[in-house]
Amino acid sequence: MKIHPYILLTAAMLFFSGNFIVGKSFEGIIPPFTLALLRFVSATIFLLPVCLKTINLNHALWKKEWKPLMGLAITGIVLFNGCLYLSVNYTSSINAAIVDALTPTVAAILGFLILRETISKLQTVGIILSFGGILWIISRGSLDVITSFSFNIGDVIMLIGIIFWALYSIIIKKHSSKFPTISGLVMTMIIGIIILLPISIIEWVTIGFPNLLDGKIILGIVYIGIFPSALALLAWYKGVAEIGPAKASIFFNLVPIFTTMLAVIILGEQFTHHQFFGGIVVLFGVYLSTKTRRENKSKNKRLKRNIAN
Repeated sequence: MKIHPYILLTAAMLFFSGNFIVGKSFEGIIPPFTLALLRFVSATIFLLPVCLKTINLNHALWKKEWKPLMGLAITGIVLFNGCLYLSVNYTSSINAAIVDALTPTVAAILGFLILRETISKLQTVGIILSFGGILWIISRGSLDVITSFSFNIGDVIMLIGIIFWALYSIIIKKHSSKFPTISGLVMTMIIGIIILLPISIIEWVTIGFPNLLDGKIILGIVYIGIFPSALALLAWYKGVAEIGPAKASIFFNLVPIFTTMLAVIILGEQFTHHQFFGGIVVLFGVYLSTKTRRENKSKNKRLKRNIAN
């Protein structure tokens, strides 16, 4: 049975949103890097049977391309997820998800600085709006918070996390074509697990080892291992293949919306007016910061077709 790509992409965003909820629900129960470790151990167990043969056939590729694989593991698996799970120990899952929505804007800035990609005037307006919206949210709409730099540390950690994710996206852009999709992802996870293990051991020594026999903890780990880490990514790849990355990227704007709904229903978080106003400004800014780039790509494709004809 063929599933419509819009349904696949919407489901993927819902699964991604659940990651914020589970991370927040484990606040004070599972240390952040330990939670990241358990997430990717669970995801690897789920995905490994699907791609074990491909992994075994590409030993030479993994050895040759170890540097980009290491870069993907450090930025996307270890540092981003460590920051995400650490941030929700200090801020709401709603705030973390809205800050996370800034990722395309940060990626555009880093693309300009690292890859020398052009940024149009409209994109610049979008970038300024996005950061203005985030500043409004993390300052709770207070000028005193801005002038005294007394921001919520959780919001700042999440901002740092999306910088790591944007770096991860740039590495993907430059190197992902070298790797088979699922096996490349699993190899990145395995390297991430190896890096996360000693960090987690430090957490166990200093904070304590979590009670992994608790039924709710097991369900939470299974969820973040299977749904946002495996099924969501598979749905994302399928959806992108059907409608293209430009249209598919718009669906990421659903993450803060779904996260807000889930946080209010499941965690009992309050959705404040400054989150509502700031979230709208952020999403509109993200739309502007990516709109011109998508239009330019479409124009370039049409130009190439006209030249070819």
